[in-house]
Amino acid sequence: MMSIGLNPYLIFDGNTREAVHFYEKALGGKVMGIMTFGDMPADPNYPLPDNMKNRVMHAHLKVGEADLMFSDTYEGMPYHPGNSIQMAIHPKDEARAREIFAALEDGGQVIMPLQKTDWSPLYGQVKDKFGVTFQVNVPGE
Repeated sequence: MMSIGLNPYLIFDGNTREAVHFYEKALGGKVMGIMTFGDMPADPNYPLPDNMKNRVMHAHLKVGEADLMFSDTYEGMPYHPGNSIQMAIHPKDEARAREIFAALEDGGQVIMPLQKTDWSPLYGQVKDKFGVTFQVNVPGE
């Protein structure tokens, strides 16, 4: 049977590099690579405007066994920070869950404070400063 990989891919409007380093610190991840539009070979038929050269074309952050991927929009493309996708993170340790929640809360907004629920000893929701909503969920026994 073939296996398949699936991962979240987050799109930002010019501040991907800042977001990647924020999540690296908040989630305890490791940046595997950041490639800008300017890193790609130039196409004389479609010259890249100077203001696009530092925008991130692709970034990869490893968080535990998970892969988070990122990109900036191409300048001028419509961008709507949305709530249609949320990130669920499942630290096994309550202390680690509190650390992650506090890091994501910095500059953001708590939607549901960390608390005991029917399914979890500690669960909460927080929207970070980039408008991305995280569900922090310590798995139940």
